[in-house]
Amino acid sequence: MSDANAHGRHPLLADEAVRARLERRRRRDRRFRRYCIGAIGLALAFLVVLFVDIARKGWSGFTVTTIRLPIYFDPAMINPGGTVDAKGRPDPQALATADYATLWREPLKARFPVEGREQRRALYGLLGEAATYRLRDLVIADPSLIGKRRGVWLPSSSDVDQVHKGKVPRSQAEGGPLDGQQLAWLTALEKNDLRLQWNGTFFTSGDSRDPQQAGILAALLGSFYAILVCLVISFPLGVAAAVYLEELAPKNRRWLDMIEVNINNLAAVPSIVFGLLGLALFLNIFGLPRSSPLAGGMILSLMTLPVIIIAGRAALQAVPPSIRQAAYALGATPLQVIQHHVLPMAMPGILTGTIIGLARAVGESAPLLMIGMVAFVVDPPKTPLDPASALPVQVYLWADSPERGFVEKTSAAILVLLAFLIAMNSVAVYLRRRWERRL
Repeated sequence: MSDANAHGRHPLLADEAVRARLERRRRRDRRFRRYCIGAIGLALAFLVVLFVDIARKGWSGFTVTTIRLPIYFDPAMINPGGTVDAKGRPDPQALATADYATLWREPLKARFPVEGREQRRALYGLLGEAATYRLRDLVIADPSLIGKRRGVWLPSSSDVDQVHKGKVPRSQAEGGPLDGQQLAWLTALEKNDLRLQWNGTFFTSGDSRDPQQAGILAALLGSFYAILVCLVISFPLGVAAAVYLEELAPKNRRWLDMIEVNINNLAAVPSIVFGLLGLALFLNIFGLPRSSPLAGGMILSLMTLPVIIIAGRAALQAVPPSIRQAAYALGATPLQVIQHHVLPMAMPGILTGTIIGLARAVGESAPLLMIGMVAFVVDPPKTPLDPASALPVQVYLWADSPERGFVEKTSAAILVLLAFLIAMNSVAVYLRRRWERRL
């Protein structure tokens, strides 16, 4: 008698029960698969919404509204004394301090005749200091313009820029950023003498109180120097620590277990704690320059070290033991085994962990705020010892600014930061594949 009959059940009924259980199990598997696909789709949807919103607000930050004016580069205004240097060129000091504002105010007043101080102030409000500095840069770059007349596209004021881009509707602009007369002048200029141009100043200048002149060069170079210092310090130390802990350190030692626990804990420490440590250690004790990429990079290296060590140890553990045993069997020393066999095979994983750690460091602002990298920096740093800002800190500063023009600047800076991260990850993928091909 079969087991099914012994328990009083027919074999066909038992088979149907098994099939029913299998069907329920398959339905649960399909349902779980749908949940996983839905979670991925929801995450991608949120990511797309985030990127689209940032791009929608930030793309206009890469352009600037310009007004065309016929500029006469009057020698009496630019170099009234007629001074020249030893090579017969106009005196650079005179060119740098000339009254360039008058050069664009006169043709603007000729285009729209006004009377009275208030009307002149409203008319001159169509442009700003950015136009003055643009003329200065043109003359310094090409002194042969002196004495000539040229049609020059000059950046408008921030209020005009926001209205022309549609960031501020014209129905709300009157009585707010612009008055009715300024809107009428703007309408007259839009026919032939007003257009959007690529805003190269955004990438070639430092911070400014004027949105039209504000750029990210100082912050971009500050982030580059800080990440470079972080990489130079954290990568060799992290790889060396991972190799020692995994390959050379004696096993079953209590102090080794304590080191491993501390490294794992350091990877979860809030970044502000590393900022306090760097403030007390690097600035107060070692006396490093405040608000410098050197101090910022050293603090970021403290944050990145645990990540590199953990990723490095995981990559070393993934190397098959047979590789080591074969090398030892051929007479290789422990150093030769590590250098020629283990490290090359673990390098893709080590590089991945390094890029993950650096990507986290690029987006950190809290530890940099603690060492003063929140300072207003106009001149781009030339060395890691010069005062500088960083891209996340620059985003923080602009996001806190009340001017409307800094809203699009903030989103544009975020886009540049994301592009920087994507470039870093692309380099990591390239290096990983290159190492894998070598193996």
